[in-house]
Order: sequence, then structure tokens, then C-alpha cells
Amino acid sequence: MAGNCHDIEIKQVVPSVPAATEMLVMSLPVFSADTTDEDLDRMVDNATAASNFLKAISHEGRLMILCHLASGEKSVTELERLLSARQAAISQQLARLRLEGLVQPRREGKTIFYSLTDDRAIRIMEVVYDLFCRPDEEGSRAP
Repeated sequence: MAGNCHDIEIKQVVPSVPAATEMLVMSLPVFSADTTDEDLDRMVDNATAASNFLKAISHEGRLMILCHLASGEKSVTELERLLSARQAAISQQLARLRLEGLVQPRREGKTIFYSLTDDRAIRIMEVVYDLFCRPDEEGSRAP
């Protein structure tokens, strides 16, 4: 489908120049002669949704919350301890993640637990981990 972000394919182009100047380009099947106004409208909608999603995770505190929730449900108190942050700060960041639909609360007595509810959040956290946290073969962190 022309406007679907899942149709994006990343290809590495290796020109006949030294490796230092290799480029990565994306092959986007959405820009073609048969792209309709409807396709373009859908692309704008997808771009808006992607932008909102990326804004929701583009804060260090929210990203750390998502990292911790990727391993399973946590209470607000647990998140406070794990992040060495005040309850008010944690609650503010959780509210933004809830607004985007990335996490959901569950109350048990006086304790509120949060978990990831959006597959996109899980998938993006796996990519972030692979790019920034996974040790390489020598045991050091990825660049």
C-alpha cells in the first residue's frame, strides 16, 4: 500500500568510491507516478502519528520509563526507585505516555502499576536497545 510506513525498505548503496563515503538510502514505494491525493493524505496522517509517537518517546525520562517497562509491569514506586526520581516527575512522564497510548495503568489497592500496551513501544525499545545498549562482540557498548 502506497501510504503505509511498513512498506519502507532500507537499502545500502555502495557506490564506486571508498567505504568512508558510502550512503544509506531508503527506497520508499510511496512516491511514484501513480501516487494519488488519497495516498498523500494518508502519508500526512501517518507522518503526524509518527511525529506524535516520536515526541512521546523523545524525552530521556520517558525513554527510561519505557526501558524499565519493557521488562515487565512496574509500580510507580518501583519506577521512582529505579530512576532515582520524584513521584511527581514520574507521574508527569507517565501521563504523557498514557496520552499517546503507550502505557496503561492498573490499580491494586493504593498501588498503581504500569505496563506497555502498544506493540510499537516494544518494537522501538528493541531497536533502541540494539542501536545504543547491546554490547558488541568485544563486550563494549554499541556506538
